[in-house]
Amino acid sequence: QVQLLESGGGSVQAGGSLRLSCALNGYTYVYYCLGWFRQAPGKEREGVATIDSDGNTNYTGSVKGRFTISQDNAKKTLFLQMDSLEAEDTAMYYCAAGEYCPESEMDYWGKGTLVTIAS
Repeated sequence: QVQLLESGGGSVQAGGSLRLSCALNGYTYVYYCLGWFRQAPGKEREGVATIDSDGNTNYTGSVKGRFTISQDNAKKTLFLQMDSLEAEDTAMYYCAAGEYCPESEMDYWGKGTLVTIAS
């Protein structure tokens, strides 16, 4: 049984940093894509960053240069380092896993962790 569990959300001032973690319990696929998605109040969910089993990463334009996605294969954990946070980054953040990277191809989702940025 696959379970994804996010942690690390919280409230910080604009310009601050947070590091999100996602425990990938029971996820044992050799070829995969892992991602962070977010949904701000009143907006649709959007992709933030993805990383695949080859180590290729992708970021949405608004977070490039500020966010870094990484993974610890041994501990089966996905991370999202978020620096220079802006009020517009306020959202519920979800981790997801699947065989392919598009949001529609993600098979497993966590329940989310809330990030609030005070301006």
